[in-house]
Amino acid sequence: MRTLSAPNSLLLLIDLQARLLPVIAGGEDVLRNAVRLAAAARRLSVPLLFTEQYPHGLGATVPELGAAPGEVAEKTTFDACGAPGFTARLAPDHAVIVAGTEAHVCVLQTVLGLIGAGRRVAVVADAIGSRTADNRTAALARMAHHGAEIVTSEMVLFEWLGDARHPAFREIQALIK
Repeated sequence: MRTLSAPNSLLLLIDLQARLLPVIAGGEDVLRNAVRLAAAARRLSVPLLFTEQYPHGLGATVPELGAAPGEVAEKTTFDACGAPGFTARLAPDHAVIVAGTEAHVCVLQTVLGLIGAGRRVAVVADAIGSRTADNRTAALARMAHHGAEIVTSEMVLFEWLGDARHPAFREIQALIK
């Protein structure tokens, strides 16, 4: 297995929405790590894609993530791959780095859909959440069993940098402190 690289990655942030995050166990940590990932992705020119599950009911992506209108894919399917036009927005040669909620529903089903389509998928364990810890734990185990790489936000950031001499090293390191 090779490390993740910024030029060949896409960050997919699933359903980090205003009405959903408050009920997520450890939701503050999930959001903090997702914000860190999004900031690093922007700095390193990693494409970002956000999904919103039925935004009329669950609200938009939380403002802390700064989702631009062109970066958001609305859906009603739990597996984002089933939403019209979703997979066309994914560069075919990019690893998909996944964070979001809920781990055992939309994250899990989207990850399984991506793996089923032959994609390399890395799930950011400290940036996914569910209403209960048991659901999150079971989802991580199932995703790993089916071939998802389980990583942390710091793993992603340092793999994207690749070298302490990277021009953005200090900026990205500051996101961790």
